[in-house]
Amino acid sequence: MLIARNSFFKYLFLFLIGGFAYGAIENLSRGYSHISMFIAGGICFILIGILNDRRKKLSLIGRMAISAVIITIVEFIVGMIVNIWLKLDVWDYSHMPFNLMGQICPLYSIFWFFISFAAIMMDAYIRRRLLKEEGSRLQLP
Repeated sequence: MLIARNSFFKYLFLFLIGGFAYGAIENLSRGYSHISMFIAGGICFILIGILNDRRKKLSLIGRMAISAVIITIVEFIVGMIVNIWLKLDVWDYSHMPFNLMGQICPLYSIFWFFISFAAIMMDAYIRRRLLKEEGSRLQLP
């Protein structure tokens, strides 16, 4: 497949899938989303895919934990840019316990842990079935 041979198009494809998935999750959970969440979702999906590809011997739970940390960090960075610097007020978790500057909180990190299961599986499926990548088979413990 042409996409699999060209890294730019492969990562663009993965970015778009992640962006649309992240936006869909937001639309389902709160009824709306923002373009910044599309961008964050694309970045997160690419980073989870890199983790999935390079840490094949890491347990699924380990991948989910690291993925939750990745998503939380990306959300914090995007939140600092979009909500604090640009003052767009896309979200505000300041009412949540143990939040960090109103941008992230432990409750959502726990949600990301469980949602990352779907991202890890989707990445493995896309790489194996659609991109025909060798060695992308998810190694479950």
